Amino acid sequence: MVWLEPREVARFELDDLLGGGTGVVNDVHWHAHAPHLSQSIEIDAEAAAIVGGLGATAWVDAQALIDAHGTQRIEGLLAAGLIVSDDTRHAAHRAADETHRAQQWFGLSSVMHAASRWSGVDAAAEVQEAGLYSPLGLRNAYGIPPPTFHDRGEPDTRIALERAPRTDFDELLDLRSTCRNFDTTRALPRAQFANVLERVFGARGQVEAAEDFEVIKRTSPSGGAMHPTEAYLIVRNVEGIDAGLYHYRPGDHALQPLPPVDDLEKLAFFAVGGQQWFADAHVLAVLAPRFQRNFWKYRNHPKAYRVTILDIGHLSQTLFLSAIDLGLGAYITAAINEVDIEKAFGLTHYIEGPLAVCGFGLRGGEMVTSEFDPNRKAWPRKSPPAE
Repeated sequence: MVWLEPREVARFELDDLLGGGTGVVNDVHWHAHAPHLSQSIEIDAEAAAIVGGLGATAWVDAQALIDAHGTQRIEGLLAAGLIVSDDTRHAAHRAADETHRAQQWFGLSSVMHAASRWSGVDAAAEVQEAGLYSPLGLRNAYGIPPPTFHDRGEPDTRIALERAPRTDFDELLDLRSTCRNFDTTRALPRAQFANVLERVFGARGQVEAAEDFEVIKRTSPSGGAMHPTEAYLIVRNVEGIDAGLYHYRPGDHALQPLPPVDDLEKLAFFAVGGQQWFADAHVLAVLAPRFQRNFWKYRNHPKAYRVTILDIGHLSQTLFLSAIDLGLGAYITAAINEVDIEKAFGLTHYIEGPLAVCGFGLRGGEMVTSEFDPNRKAWPRKSPPAE
């Protein structure tokens, strides 16, 4: 299963300029995306024609391809995994392709998922170096943003609605803000750690919908009630829990310890794309759907991947509110190095792939890194003394 992408690459050519042209020449480079591979592969036009001429299901005779294009050319495509064979020498690529097919991915979604993964990216440093860290930097670089409020129709046709009376729930909602200042000097109490995990990821109910088909209920909705998202934890500083990697098992409300990594702090740093203020959280929760859990029901469906993304959004908001209800700070970020996370937890991106990282823990005593808190709920400020 391969998708071909033509990319234009501009280069300067003096002869074109001297001949009356602009001097800029665009070359087309072909990139082949096979979702079972770790990254796309650049190929030439002839290889693109060969790959593009093969279907995703019908087998063809290898000797006919070799006779038409040469042994070296076909062996190169087989070695790269862009075509698969029943030859035992290339069994690994065929097995990976078949495992990918068995997940029931919609093809273009699997390409997007594989192609958008990062490895070793320090996104925070890149944003800082580009001068895009502040609102002013963004405004100067990109111009005026689209308007905050979108108008449809004439202003005099608007119908004003009644304001609801405020309750404790409104207070909780107003406290929701992204925490970028965690207290690294204190351990998160174990009871609060357990409370957040149970409220967000725990199974609140369980029924057997059919033979060998169990369905659970969580506090967040999930497409088709499939609840595919797993929580993989980087525990940094929790009372009574050794720092390390864990998998949370929602049916038992229990942690499953996983093999350690050499440098937990380095993993936390790269897991959140170099955003040290997020890496400082007491707990980092990697949200990674088991795609086959969703795609078993929505097979090769163009909406299935979108539903798994919605699942992450629902869980993250519940995590925010659950943490804030306990007086903790929380965040979610999609600026993550998926490849580094996959290696640490032993995941395969097209089987069980991280889509976001949430963190929670004790708030720091002062705002070192700027936070967006316009209502002054998370960070109450004292008025300056009178003159």
